Amino acid sequence: MTPTVSIIMGSTSDLPILKKAADFLNSMEVPFEMNALSAHRTPLEVEQFARGAKERGIKVIIAAAGMAAALPGVIAAMTSLPVIGIPINSTLSGMDALYSIVQMPPGISVATVGINAGMNAAVTAVQILALSDPELAKRFENYRSTLANKIVKANEELKDVKYDFKIDR
Repeated sequence: MTPTVSIIMGSTSDLPILKKAADFLNSMEVPFEMNALSAHRTPLEVEQFARGAKERGIKVIIAAAGMAAALPGVIAAMTSLPVIGIPINSTLSGMDALYSIVQMPPGISVATVGINAGMNAAVTAVQILALSDPELAKRFENYRSTLANKIVKANEELKDVKYDFKIDR
């Protein structure tokens, strides 16, 4: 089985955030790989990875980084594949990473999710892949319907919560 999504982290300390992405991809039956590569400590390996990803069958790259947060942008500069960046809250509440990832120069785009939003990065990857995979699209639609059902159920359960001045409609 060839991976279609590559999850790249700057350090294994980012794994708790990226586990959410991996868990979601796994639940959607999307083959993926995970690697730790650093834009600053292993730049040659990052370049080899980025330039060879498409030939290896990768369709979407999820890259996470904190602090200087260069990894998603560096990868995007070396591949035409879609790159989804996850800013990691490692310093300055993650705002430094968010700005670093989202503020890319024209022509070098990184789709950026919220700080520590590993799951949303995987959701975006699945949405991209589902455009050309009807079976994945069906699994994703089923997942989305479970989200709506959870809220409908929660709303019903709120009717049982009682307060002196709460008005139920």
